Amino acid sequence: MVKQLLFYDLITPVSSTRHRAWSVKPFHKFSFASKANSVPLMAVEFVAAAHEFPIVFTLDDNKVAMPLVVLGFDVDRSLYVKPDGSWDAKYVPAFIRRYPFIFSASDDGQTLTLCIDEAYEGLDRDKKDGQRLFADDGARTPYLEHILEFVNEYQGEHQRTVAYGKILGELDILQASEAKFAFNDGKEHALRGFYCVSREKLKRLDPEKLQQIFANDLLELIYLHLYSLRNFEGLILRSTTEQAAELNEATSEDSP
Repeated sequence: MVKQLLFYDLITPVSSTRHRAWSVKPFHKFSFASKANSVPLMAVEFVAAAHEFPIVFTLDDNKVAMPLVVLGFDVDRSLYVKPDGSWDAKYVPAFIRRYPFIFSASDDGQTLTLCIDEAYEGLDRDKKDGQRLFADDGARTPYLEHILEFVNEYQGEHQRTVAYGKILGELDILQASEAKFAFNDGKEHALRGFYCVSREKLKRLDPEKLQQIFANDLLELIYLHLYSLRNFEGLILRSTTEQAAELNEATSEDSP
């Protein structure tokens, strides 16, 4: 469901040589995320995200489960970004909030390099507008230090989420799932390629494993995930409402 880099187009390592005079204007519009129908979610975000988005999982070849929030049914469309670019929810996932910055890992995974998406429209290459990345002498600005702190925290939460994902995958309680609904014209729409916790398999876990996941707070995350699936109803409503609006607009344009 998730393309690895999603809305990042031109990732370049941040350097005082290349970016010394560059400034970054914080984004107030989320148009860059309008084509992402899902984004990764960290475990620490479950409490905030479960009230607004469906939380589901992907499962890799090593049986590591990674959570993500579903934002739309079409592969290239988010139902939470309005036509004017505003975000239509109370919570914004950290994956989106850290844009246009991202860490790039070395092949051995031991070295992380802060990068920026040079395709981001809020970049100013002539230090006229926005937050400077470097001072004139090449030193990091407080803004860049803040960004490094945020991205480091994100990376730490990512590692903790991976640890949870390994345990969840080993429990063998996930099942392939899909979300299906029909538009008013009867055309069926379906979203596939994700996993959810099976309530029946969860009930059959032996007491020792239940105690294990209770002790490390994974059980709480599982129930938040199950609770969040009710948000598929709201997502379907968003989709059908948007389709109806587009149909009305097209009808109005065709009217004499």
